[in-house]
Amino acid sequence: MSEATTGDEVLVRRARASRIASNGQRLGYLAFLAAIVVFAAGLSTTFTDGVATALVVLLVFGSIVLAPSIVLHHAVKAAASEDSQSSG
Repeated sequence: MSEATTGDEVLVRRARASRIASNGQRLGYLAFLAAIVVFAAGLSTTFTDGVATALVVLLVFGSIVLAPSIVLHHAVKAAASEDSQSSG
């Protein structure tokens, strides 16, 4: 495999990882936003067990999705920064 082909493959994988991180962050933050909306709705009406369960599910799901997405985003940024420093 030539060096150009390997470099292109790395850039393709990095772009894919960046898209996954971006979508994960959107989904995680959307889950947190939905949790805020559910919490506000629960406070303004009656705070039932269903509201509490929805909050817990949304917060746990948001955390499970968002934390790795943030780490992946920083890893992609660090790899791109490392490449630009080593080539320049």
